[in-house]
Amino acid sequence: MKKALKILGVIIAVIVVLIAFNYSKLNIISGYSAKNMSSSVFVAGRAPAFTDTTDNGFSPIKFARDFVDQQKKYASASVYGLMERTAIYRKGLGSVLIDDEYDVTQKTPIPQRDTTIRMLPYPYGNMPQKDTTFSNINYEKVNKAVQYAFEKVDGEDVKKTRAVLVIYKDQIIAEKYAKGFDKDSKILGWSMTKSLVSTMYGILEYQGKLSVLDNAPIEAWKNDERKEITIHNLLQMNSGLEWDENYNTISDVTKMLFLDKDMTASQIDKPLVGKPNETWNYSSGTSNLLSGILRQQFNSHQEYLDFPYTNFIDKIGMHSMLIEADMDGNYVGSSYGWATPRDWAKFGLLYLHRGDWNGTRIFDDSWVDYITKPTPTSEGRYGGHFWLNAGGFHKDVPKDMYSANGYQGQRVYIIPSKNLVVVRFGLVGKDALDFNRFLSEICNAVE
Repeated sequence: MKKALKILGVIIAVIVVLIAFNYSKLNIISGYSAKNMSSSVFVAGRAPAFTDTTDNGFSPIKFARDFVDQQKKYASASVYGLMERTAIYRKGLGSVLIDDEYDVTQKTPIPQRDTTIRMLPYPYGNMPQKDTTFSNINYEKVNKAVQYAFEKVDGEDVKKTRAVLVIYKDQIIAEKYAKGFDKDSKILGWSMTKSLVSTMYGILEYQGKLSVLDNAPIEAWKNDERKEITIHNLLQMNSGLEWDENYNTISDVTKMLFLDKDMTASQIDKPLVGKPNETWNYSSGTSNLLSGILRQQFNSHQEYLDFPYTNFIDKIGMHSMLIEADMDGNYVGSSYGWATPRDWAKFGLLYLHRGDWNGTRIFDDSWVDYITKPTPTSEGRYGGHFWLNAGGFHKDVPKDMYSANGYQGQRVYIIPSKNLVVVRFGLVGKDALDFNRFLSEICNAVE
């Protein structure tokens, strides 16, 4: 009996030590689970059980237990009863993790939307497309490439692709969805949202309201060497500022996304660890800082919230799009844009047409040249908040290809030389899906 109690005591002691050692991580785990659950249920309209087994069904997030209140529109999560976190849904602003000080009764402005349905075929409206067959497209090759993105390996759904959409000359030539998803399913783009932020700057520059070459208007930087950082440096992720973009531990990015009230401030306090324009470092903090700088361009919070929808998103009919905001009402430009695959594809088409949307100019033609110019020291991998193939990292894909990329393999690819936009959404990225093979097979189908 004494031996058994001694063993039990050792086990309890080990558990206590493990919990104490990982207690801060529990905050991130339960925060991720609650936020993702709330967004999945109240933004995307999915069932809690589905979210638990798919979006939140990976380690260590799967160890969190969720509760959803459909009437009050919130989700909470904890890890074995420890470190409970809550995320609430706010109409027009999506879901947000809240802290104990957040006043759930406070009134927050919401974006004013124009959801007028245009009676035109997709992509310029919501009507069905005319049946069109291109003689220079090998449809068998296209379909084979799409099927590759969905196929299982040894009976396991390894690739976990949810949607693929291939558009050639504005015409959908292939479209496929996993079970439970269709053309009306909203999907989180994660870091593809960064490219939306970039577009907002392109629009402001086109409207003559700012220049990306201006110094970043950050008061805290005015009396030190950071005053030389420009908006251009921030858009190219080349400011030289310190930032740890590590999702596997307590880092700058996980603290920002799951602890901060104002996510636009996370990068501001960071020191220089390199020189502006000479030190490329991918940073979600930079994207949210840009969201904060964007807010400074307007006279009111309402104008800031309306801007992307009035000048861009609703203008091109991306009516399913929703960009979530933090507790202070700032758009989380690093990570939280939701839309259907077809609406994400419209975003790609806007760039394929170099800012012209069926005769309406959204941003200047030259903006495409700007965002596809490689960032110094990125080895041709990155531009103005878009990923590039200028360095030939997808060796069998045209080098003019560029893309909006997100966590777990969310992608909108623009391939001008082939007149293609390719969209892929899933739960697993390059570790399971060979994007070079996937894209090259599609490109090779265009003769």
